[in-house]
Amino acid sequence: MGKAIPMVELWRGGLLESTHLGHAVICDEAGQIVEAWGDPGRVIFPRSSCKMLQALPLLETGAADAHGLTEAHLALSCASHQGAAIHVEMAGKWLKDLGLGEANLRCGAHEPLDHAERDRLISHHDKPCQLHNNCSGKHSGFLTVVKHLGVGPEYVELDHPLQKAIKASFEEVTNETSAGWGIDGCSAPNFACSVTGLARSMSAFASASEDGNTRQKAMHRLTRAMATYPELVAGEGRACTELMRAMGGKVAIKTGAEAVFVAIIPEKKLGIALKIEDGNSRASEAAITAILARIGVLDAAHPAAQKRLPAEQRNWRGLHTGELRLSAGFL
Repeated sequence: MGKAIPMVELWRGGLLESTHLGHAVICDEAGQIVEAWGDPGRVIFPRSSCKMLQALPLLETGAADAHGLTEAHLALSCASHQGAAIHVEMAGKWLKDLGLGEANLRCGAHEPLDHAERDRLISHHDKPCQLHNNCSGKHSGFLTVVKHLGVGPEYVELDHPLQKAIKASFEEVTNETSAGWGIDGCSAPNFACSVTGLARSMSAFASASEDGNTRQKAMHRLTRAMATYPELVAGEGRACTELMRAMGGKVAIKTGAEAVFVAIIPEKKLGIALKIEDGNSRASEAAITAILARIGVLDAAHPAAQKRLPAEQRNWRGLHTGELRLSAGFL
């Protein structure tokens, strides 16, 4: 068993200030490791990086087509959005079309990350609702399956038919028996796997064809939806959105809480998963940027890449204070 390796460093005044250790794996279409750093067997919670896995029952049960969902809906079902008007309005209409409403969600409410929507709420003396939750698109997808199958409303419970279907899909695509589960920030179960298992699942998405079996078609559609609608997957200024745009819709990427990141690369049939041990997202964004550039799908000189690595640090007066760099020996 390996150990986490130094991946990203923060330098200030010519001295090393912080080091972020982590693990990363690249898998090919056969699910085999092409390259790895740290401990490929490190068991993690993928958190929101696995939302495309959680969305498989939405397509495989026929619920998406039965309720006329578009590619935009599929992208939102995989999103960790920032609660901007585009996200809130789409999720709200989605539920209304199902004959449901915000009260049917089980994700909880939090203040939107989008500044314009946050300011609108303040100026109107309104409170955020569950539609502002960054997982409201995923939960709208969950409710679509619930409606389609006619099963109970408490869809985040571990023994609910939806969560049983998600767990089965998760284990089949990662090709692992989940080591355990925890409750995610949006109240849904999150199943654990190794970094390799997560990368293997992403390579399955990367190699899936629209002419394949039911699961492969579902994977292909979800990947295409994410890459086509990057603004729905995250939002303006966010790494997922900006980096997918920088790659011209050829790659789908997704972050997860506690510094997890995945990438689906159809043209190379590769899947990537990484985890930064200390949970720092600046490091996971830098590391995924570096790996994508290294394998030739992201231009390292693109502003979206340069924003994250090497990332110059400036203070509130605009003074240069330091720089985020790759650690020696990583890549």
